Formats: sequence, C-alpha cells, structure tokens
Amino acid sequence: MKIAILGKTLYAMVMAGLLAECGHEVYCGQAFETNAESQCFQYDEAVIRLLQAQHQKGFLHYCDLAGLPIDIDIYLFSFSPNEEDQAVEILQQLQKRPMIHPKLMLNASTLGLHGTEKLKHYMPQDDWVYMPDIVQEGNAILSLTQAKQLVVGCADERVQSVVREFLRPIFPRQYQYLFMPVLDAEFTKFSISGMLATRISYMNDMALVAEKLGIDIEHVRQGMAADSRIGASYLYPGAGFGGENFSHDIVTLAHTVSTTGVKSQLLAQVWEINEQQKELLFRKLWNYFQGDLAGKIIAVWGASFKENTSRIEQSPIHTMLKALWAQGAIVQLHDPQALPEIQHLYGTRADLILCQDQYAAARNADALCLLTAWKQYWSPNYSELLKIMNHPLILDGRNIYHPDYVKAKGFAYMGVGR
Repeated sequence: MKIAILGKTLYAMVMAGLLAECGHEVYCGQAFETNAESQCFQYDEAVIRLLQAQHQKGFLHYCDLAGLPIDIDIYLFSFSPNEEDQAVEILQQLQKRPMIHPKLMLNASTLGLHGTEKLKHYMPQDDWVYMPDIVQEGNAILSLTQAKQLVVGCADERVQSVVREFLRPIFPRQYQYLFMPVLDAEFTKFSISGMLATRISYMNDMALVAEKLGIDIEHVRQGMAADSRIGASYLYPGAGFGGENFSHDIVTLAHTVSTTGVKSQLLAQVWEINEQQKELLFRKLWNYFQGDLAGKIIAVWGASFKENTSRIEQSPIHTMLKALWAQGAIVQLHDPQALPEIQHLYGTRADLILCQDQYAAARNADALCLLTAWKQYWSPNYSELLKIMNHPLILDGRNIYHPDYVKAKGFAYMGVGR
C-alpha cells in the first residue's frame, strides 16, 4: 500500500519506519524534509537507524505535501496537542487534490475528545479511524511492536478489514485488535493515562508518609511490585511526571469529567499531587539551608521530563529553576540532550549556566539535585564530586542512589520517601 505520514511526532516516525520495513511505500509529507530524522528525533537512535535504512532501500520517501502521489491509499495523521491548526491546514490542502474517495484516514493525534470528529469535518467522505499514540519516548519501537492489543476506534467492519491488512505484518493476529467506536477509543486513551498518573501520584503520596514514619519507600515499592495484581510499571516515586502528551491527557480527562457534572475529585488530586511533587526537592533544599539560598550554586543533573528524550514539556526542571531563581540561587545545569531546549526557552542569563559536562555542572556547587534518571548519572565518581563540590549534598529526585552508600562516601543524602 501507499501510505502518507502527516505530522512530526515520534509516533509518526516510528510508524513510518515500521510500515516501510514491511514493504509498504511510505511518504512523509509536509512536516518532514529529507533530513527530518536528524532534525526531530536525534534522541532515539533506534528510530534514526530504522528510518535511514528504509530510506536507503527506497521504501521510505520524504517530500512536501504537493509531492505526495495522487494514489495514496492511507493517510496517517499524528499531531501533538498544540498542532491542531497544522492538521487542519493540511486537510484543507488535501481537499483541493484530485483523489478517489473514500480513503482510509487514520488519526493518531493527541487532540482531545472528538479530535477525530473535528478532522473528519474537513473530509467527511472518507473513512476515519482513531488509533491512540502509545509510543513511549526512550523505548519507541518496542513500546509499539510489543503491544499486546491495539485499541482502534472503528465500528465499520469493512474499514476494520483494511486496518488489519495494512498492519498485518506488525500485528498479524486478529485478537491483537480491540475495535470500538471512535469516541470510546479516544476516551480509553485518556483513561489509560489517568490510571498511570494515578499510580505515580499514589506512590508519591505514600513516599511522603513513609518519610515521616522513617520507612524507606523503595522497600515498599518492591513489595508492592511483587504482587501480581499490581506489578511494577509506573510505581516509582520521584520529582513528578511530565511530558506534553501525557500531561495534556490528564488535564483533558479531568476537564471532561468535570463538564459532565460527575463529582470526581480523584483526577484533580492526582494533578495537584504531581505539581506539588515538582517542588519537593526545592523544599528539601530550602529547609537544609534554612532558607538561605541567595548566592548558592546549585548543580542540577537532568532537565528532560524523562531519560532518553530531549523534551522538557511539563518537566520538573521548570519548577526547580523558577524556585531557585526566586531565592537568588545560581543554577549550573547538565543534561545529555535537553540543553538546546533550555537555551531556547530561557535564553542567556547570569543565573543559569549550561554545562556540557556533568562534573562541570557540579564544580563549586553547594548541592547537587538529580531530576532525570539518565543512565550516565547512576554511577558517578563520588571522589571527584567530593573534591569539586563546595558542599557535599546530593538530592536524589529519582531514588537511583543507595542512601547508605552515598553517605559512606561522605555526602549528605536526601531522596524521595527515604
């Protein structure tokens, strides 16, 4: 089949690479140019390699919208929450193209409830299907290919057969498809995000209690994860979750629930707990220095909302930076990938020093705060840190260090619920 991928999300590029690998003729139009993979997804090397391989083999093509063949069989739309206008603009251009209808239009955008219906308004003569974006940044390809079932918003059996056929090389078995009406599928996507956010916020809530009781939340987490009814996924306390799509899903779901007249305080509390959690390390730091942070140099390791991505939307780094600056502190920041995003957002300022080396960020620091669990942070050179830091204090916002070991190395240690 000839498939057009429209949009610049990670999901769009993963689907482009996988579909091309299966022998489909895939065209990335409008939002992507010939070097799109190096521009947009430099943080996922597996995706880059997949795209480059399929481009070299001739199954994957980059072009502008006008360069798309007329005989495209399937159009896949994948846009982030703030890109709805771009999706509409593309549809308005597609309206002017001569094509035989109906075409299969697959919406995998994060546009909220009724998002597919909004897009369908511009080309109602086509078959519109919704598939939620289930790609996890940092584990993009496997998170899609290892999905046990695909939620697909499509109630028409004729269209369902087309969906099964073009995805058959990746998902060959009928039980792998969970078909339902479009609106049901959209709500399912938000409900999944809500459940995952609830697990995270619950653990963060328990971590606060555990800390007051002198209990190590890591032991509690391991015990909970050992229960097969619970499992380990999204059960890690920390400095708060982020990410544009994930956060958008929680806010959208909470708004949807509130507008129905249903009295539910859970989602509001989940969001409130998470936003408060982003302030946790700062509060610990403020208490440690008894409110005297003016002129202090604070090293921060990690700015992206999670490891293996350069994205900083809704990341705890923003709360930390604003709080530290309000107290007159100077921040020395390192992140393997997100520094250009930080530079673009905050510009050049005297109280923000961006460091290309993690140990340069720690030099002369009065405290080291870890916000993102990048692998290169897991086993630092403690002897070097002890020599270069002005004060040996580590605040572990992801609980990746062993408290007793860090203390034995000569540091004061503070974690989350420990």
